[in-house]
Amino acid sequence: MIDLLKERLANLQKISDSAKRRVNLYADIAKIDRKHANDSLGALQKAPAPGKKLQKIGFLMLWIPEPTGVTCAVGGPMIVAGRYLDKKYNGSTIHDIGHETKNTLSSISEFKNSIM
Repeated sequence: MIDLLKERLANLQKISDSAKRRVNLYADIAKIDRKHANDSLGALQKAPAPGKKLQKIGFLMLWIPEPTGVTCAVGGPMIVAGRYLDKKYNGSTIHDIGHETKNTLSSISEFKNSIM
């Protein structure tokens, strides 16, 4: 009975030490230059999509009725620019990278199994 209690106490100490290390790591990360670090970490979690935003604004400008037609002349190029940015701008996040890595590893393992 005493051995079980000692084992459980050792496990609780390990968990406590792990939590302390994690808190210290988060505190050290928080001390980094906040603006640039926050921008970088934010981009990894949620990538901005300027192409999609430009396309949406362009479509809105095309559908706004205006007698002079200026919005139609501006809306079309905005849609084209948005499509170009969608093709050229990489808006992947960590989730996307992990998903693609998982797909690649499964493809490699399927290929390996098919050879053997």
